[in-house]
Formats: sequence, C-alpha cells, structure tokens
Amino acid sequence: MEQETHKKILFKYYSDYLDEVVSETMWAEIIDLEKGLFKLDNIPFFGPLIATDDIFYAEYDETEERFMHRKTIQNSGNSIIQVAVLEKDFDKEVIREKLKALNCLSEGLNETFFAAEIAKDVDYSLVRSLLTEYESQDIIEFAEPCLSEKHRADLLKN
Repeated sequence: MEQETHKKILFKYYSDYLDEVVSETMWAEIIDLEKGLFKLDNIPFFGPLIATDDIFYAEYDETEERFMHRKTIQNSGNSIIQVAVLEKDFDKEVIREKLKALNCLSEGLNETFFAAEIAKDVDYSLVRSLLTEYESQDIIEFAEPCLSEKHRADLLKN
C-alpha cells in the first residue's frame, strides 16, 4: 500500500487582501501524523502568517471533516508576497519571469493576482526594488503578508 506523504490542510484566517475571513486549503507534507505536524508545500494566496516549508500543527476538525491549521511551530525563513496588477492589459507573467530569475517561484490565482515565495537564501532587497519599480509606475501594488526575520534583515543591510 502506498503511504500517504501529503495532506490537504484547511487554513482559516483574516485576509487583508480580501478584507474578510477566508478558508484556503493547501497541501502539506506529513511530518508526524500522530503529533499533527506538517510542513507547508504550497504558496498561500490570501496572506495567512505562514510560508512554504514552515512547520505547523494541525488537528482533525470534526465540523470541517479535515485537518485544520492550528499554529505555526517553526519558520523556514521563507517569505510570501502578494502582487495585484493594476494596469489594464498588463501581463503579470512579465513580473513572474523576473521573479523567477531571482529564484522566486510564484503561483497565479487569476489574470491580475499572484503570490510568490521568497526562499530564505534570496536577498529580499533585490526583490523589493523590482516590485517597488513597478509599483511606482502604478502597474502593480504588492503586499508582504508573511515576511521572515531573514528578509526583514535584508532590507536593513542597504
């Protein structure tokens, strides 16, 4: 029998982006099912205070009939940013490609919105200046719902 390695976990949280409480299900790698320990394996869209590879505690929720995130235990040092395209007909893939060149993966939600993972070893000040450049031209606006200590430190170095 093939052993399950991942589970879909339910996250419920207030999203600044949507200005409401949202439910988002994301894949997580099972670390210890009995202890309820998981490692996030998805890029969150709507801005919970968790990033990819963070380790968290979840427990089975009878009402929701699935595992539900309860608290984050260990931060990976990764960060998550959200980008909303304001300019009509601007192709968000242009920015996603530039982020990819900086080693930042992203997932698009729709034509005008995507979330990106900033891995711990990426210098966030480079990413920030790229985004700020587009923001200053009113092409996008971006948010930093989950910025790690490491990436906050990157911004202070310069």
